[in-house]
Amino acid sequence: MTTADTAANPLDVLAELFEGEGSAEYFGEAVTQAQHMLQAGALAEAAGAPPHLVAAALLHDVGHFQGAVTGRDLMEHGTDNRHSHTGADWLDQWFGHEVTEPVRLHVAAKRYLCAVEPGYHALLSEASVHTLRVQGGPMTEEQARTFASRPGARDAVAVRRWDDEAKDPEAPTPDFAHFRPLLEGLLKPGC
Repeated sequence: MTTADTAANPLDVLAELFEGEGSAEYFGEAVTQAQHMLQAGALAEAAGAPPHLVAAALLHDVGHFQGAVTGRDLMEHGTDNRHSHTGADWLDQWFGHEVTEPVRLHVAAKRYLCAVEPGYHALLSEASVHTLRVQGGPMTEEQARTFASRPGARDAVAVRRWDDEAKDPEAPTPDFAHFRPLLEGLLKPGC
């Protein structure tokens, strides 16, 4: 986090990331990073998810942005950049746990679903299979039980499913401005 992050309007900071670094390719997927995140938010919205889950789906991969937290280069070269944790920690300056915990747990949710849901692994894109290996692979039975008992696990699984679906270059994708009112309503007091 930089000083500029805390001084600027948080939604302006996020909008700038979506417009700038978000226009970059997304690990070989057919959409950009921003399109992917915007589509995830739109899918959550279309599903009638509560505002905090729409926000979590929209912001789930913010940890890949170098300007925000840690960057994508590590993932591309086979090292886990822990984008879920660093992204959630960075977002915590503006949003409550109802938004940040599904962000923090969305990678664990992929590992969980690979362990407990037959056929889930086969639905993953090539890039997602690569990152699964980097992120530790499917959970063990014990890890899956522990994950399922965590507060926020159900929300993280929902975000994960929208994450998996949000890779369609033909899907209508709203811009960041569409989500500003929703995000505004979720900001911590004083932000």
